[in-house]
Amino acid sequence: MNIEIWSDFMCPFCYIGKRRLENVLAQFPHRDEVKLQFKSFELDTNAELNSGKTNAEYLAAKYNMSVEQAKGMNAQMNANARTAGLEYNIDEMIPTNSFSAHRLTHWADTQGKMLELSERLFKAIFMEGKHVGDTDVLIQLAEEVGLDRNAAAEVLASNQFADQVRADQAEGEQLGIRGVPFFVFDRKFAVSGAQPDDVFRDAIQKAWDERSPFTMVESSTANADAGGVCTDDGCEVPQSDKPSK
Repeated sequence: MNIEIWSDFMCPFCYIGKRRLENVLAQFPHRDEVKLQFKSFELDTNAELNSGKTNAEYLAAKYNMSVEQAKGMNAQMNANARTAGLEYNIDEMIPTNSFSAHRLTHWADTQGKMLELSERLFKAIFMEGKHVGDTDVLIQLAEEVGLDRNAAAEVLASNQFADQVRADQAEGEQLGIRGVPFFVFDRKFAVSGAQPDDVFRDAIQKAWDERSPFTMVESSTANADAGGVCTDDGCEVPQSDKPSK
């Protein structure tokens, strides 16, 4: 089963939703047969690389509220994150443009490290207050998850994987995605937002059940003596077909 996750690294609910999904998957008996794939969805493609604002100042300006009100929002977000097992320090979050982080994640995917880098980026932003719009920071984070720092630097110095980021964004918009996180299960079921665990659990089970191309119809009688089956080991003769002595 394939689960696609449209998200933005600047979105605090994206990390919370990611962790809730992972917590549910950890209890799913078929976890090893589930593939996670992150898709880029920038919430603000025009975000400044270096705004010089604290997160509270950024929120106050965006939502036309006081800085104190914004700090109250941050406190609520920290509490929300704890319900997913995350210790946010969102007051220290540095607002920035996430485009380079998304490009780097697409490159990490070619190296088999997309999940590791995505997790490291979210942690760096919401728990450590790192500036992921800074090239040196991105290179360091890439190296921490086992990626080659020189190769990472080359990607960031170029425009590589820009098309992939934009393609993800366009694909998401074609699917009707207007906000993130957005989770798509085998292109059959979707979950919008950092929903409670039971919502993810239900979506995962429904998507898994839908994988079967057909539904088995069994006999409704207690004495099901028909329906012989042949396998590589031979044929099982139904009771009613066995010769009488």
